[in-house]
Amino acid sequence: MSVGRIHSWDLSTGVDGPGTRFVLFLSGCPLRCLYCANPDTWKMRDGRSMSADEVMEEIAKYRSFLDAAGGGVTLTGGEPLLQADFTAEIFQRCHEMGLHTALDTSGALGARAGDALLADTDLVLLDIKSFDIAAYHRLTGGDLAPTLSFAGRLDRLGIPVRIRYVLVPGLTDDPVAVDGLAAFVAGLGNVAGVDVLPFHKMATHKYDDLGIPFVLRDTPTPEPELVERVRGQFREHGVPAV
Repeated sequence: MSVGRIHSWDLSTGVDGPGTRFVLFLSGCPLRCLYCANPDTWKMRDGRSMSADEVMEEIAKYRSFLDAAGGGVTLTGGEPLLQADFTAEIFQRCHEMGLHTALDTSGALGARAGDALLADTDLVLLDIKSFDIAAYHRLTGGDLAPTLSFAGRLDRLGIPVRIRYVLVPGLTDDPVAVDGLAAFVAGLGNVAGVDVLPFHKMATHKYDDLGIPFVLRDTPTPEPELVERVRGQFREHGVPAV
């Protein structure tokens, strides 16, 4: 039985996979996205230690409700693949309970996802931050290649995916980069659609509380026309986008 570092958990509907979900936030992330809504999950040491048994006891309390609501369990963070063995055990045990599983990941650590973990993954919510290599690095501090490699692997395995794309004016709105991503996604046979997520500043207080500079504090949120333009670029490639 494995032990993980857990930030928190919550129930959500409609944003973390189908139906009502038990959403488990794991601590620790290798990226430092400028727009991150959960900077309080960056450091693994800040989470509390919980065994897989303890987590499953919490999930079991909601099992009947999750079944009735057509939902399941979503692991997010942070980055759940930073604790790949723990994630794998939770998903395996969720499947033993008959619960749908969803993995919310940047794909940066996709190589850590073993075949057994992916066999117990019903849906991947794959966050592709940018399709421009330089912009991706400026935005996250990481590299784009591992995420694209992971996307290809998920396609070969036939694991359902929804792409998530956070739209930040001046950072991820470049038409050429969006078009490149749309073309890449259109070439995958396992993508149900793209969620274009407008940048917001609701986590500003978290940065203030943690004493971390919020670099995008003065960046405007995207206008509805820009959001629709980006969604339209995906649709032009035959990719459903909302």
